[in-house]
Amino acid sequence: MRLLLIRHGQTPSNVDFLLDTAVPGPGLTALGEQQAAALPAALADEDIEALYASTLVRTQLTAAPLAAARGLDVLVRDGIRELTAGDLEMLPGDTEQGALYMKTVFAWVAGDTELRMPGGESGAEALARYDAVVAEAAGSGAGTVAMVSHGAAIRMWTAARADNVDVPFAAARPLDNTGVVILEGSPADGWKALSWAGAVVAPAGEGGPAGRPLDETA
Repeated sequence: MRLLLIRHGQTPSNVDFLLDTAVPGPGLTALGEQQAAALPAALADEDIEALYASTLVRTQLTAAPLAAARGLDVLVRDGIRELTAGDLEMLPGDTEQGALYMKTVFAWVAGDTELRMPGGESGAEALARYDAVVAEAAGSGAGTVAMVSHGAAIRMWTAARADNVDVPFAAARPLDNTGVVILEGSPADGWKALSWAGAVVAPAGEGGPAGRPLDETA
């Protein structure tokens, strides 16, 4: 299966750099609406057969133009929502406390999946819920599936599940609004990332030095 993981369009909390992960969350800014409207053209070459969005409003609004253009229903699933910030909810991401969010996320990728976000979920719980939606999509028989999800969740799941993406690579590359990570594979055989925001993914270990370990928004 070809899997397109798409970050939602810009929200007011993105502009303010806040860790905003609770359901239902905010809608899109005017720029976010423009970004969503541009997705059908940006993905014109992709033969998308199924389209998913999370339970947060921003992903459903982002998916709507693509759904309309392709004549697809948007399948809403809680499992691909953003990684719950817990006690860090609505803190600025560029503070020391806010930085703990992404430090925890990348600790999960490194294998410490029992670690729990302060007041939130563990890595094992987050991976299990995301895996379940991906498995559902793979079981549908669709050749290409698009999922409109969230920055930290996409980076975490891809780094944990793709053979050729590691922590330094994902940490150095925050995903812009409506940025797309494309993978190929299956739950049984594993996953390989083909591209990250339009750039070909280098083999694991060649991602370069880690950049800011912060998602630009949640």
